[in-house]
Amino acid sequence: MAGATISEVHIAAAHDGEAELLVTLSFANGGKSLVTLDEFAVRTLLASTNAGSSDQLIGVSWDHVRDALIASSNRFAEQT
Repeated sequence: MAGATISEVHIAAAHDGEAELLVTLSFANGGKSLVTLDEFAVRTLLASTNAGSSDQLIGVSWDHVRDALIASSNRFAEQT
C-alpha cells in the first residue's frame, strides 16, 4: 500500500451504537479503499499524527492508519 493516503473521513455509527471513523484511502493508481476505525484506533491515529480533529487527517499516510489498527487489535491481546 505504498503511497496510499487518507482522502476522506466520515463519522458513522457502529452496530453497537458507538461512533466509528470511516477513512477512505486513495492510491497513486486511482484506487480507493474504505477502512473502519473504532474509537481506540481513532484516538491512536489522532495522537500519532498530532491532529486535533478528523478533518486534519486528510493527506496522512496509510502507515499511520495501519499502526492505529494494530494498536487497537493489540489491546485485546494484552488483556489475556
